[in-house]
Amino acid sequence: MSELLASLTPVAPRHPLPARVAYHDACHLANAQRITAEPRQLLGTVPGLTLVDVAEPEICCGSAGIYTLVQPEPAERPGLRKADNLLAGGPDVIATGNAGCLLQIRRHTGDPGIPVVHPVELLDASLRGDTSILRAAHPPRGLPGPDSVPADPQDAPRP
Repeated sequence: MSELLASLTPVAPRHPLPARVAYHDACHLANAQRITAEPRQLLGTVPGLTLVDVAEPEICCGSAGIYTLVQPEPAERPGLRKADNLLAGGPDVIATGNAGCLLQIRRHTGDPGIPVVHPVELLDASLRGDTSILRAAHPPRGLPGPDSVPADPQDAPRP
């Protein structure tokens, strides 16, 4: 997605997102497809957004496809290391282009104050002029947030 969007000339106006963003390169994008510049180029089209350096950017987050699901204990060590490296730069937001990485990083950052999102979510927020993505209570689209889960199953909506 980032590769395609970065190759296009921006047409729609972007609104500022005043945020420091730590970007994690997903292993399949960086190592197999050699896509590392494009996500940063795409994020660079968002006014007010500043990319922060991440130590050991080449280190896997431990998700590795379904590895984190089938081997959660061994996957935890690289997940915690990656989370520490991402948080060290003091970002307002963490972004990654892979759903597995997103879930692994979200799990290991343990900081409800820092949203973990896909770069396209940041672009979308900029296009719409919506800074709510910068607040941690913002769940990814289509997924319920912690406040939307009924405490009592009787209160859950019926299909």
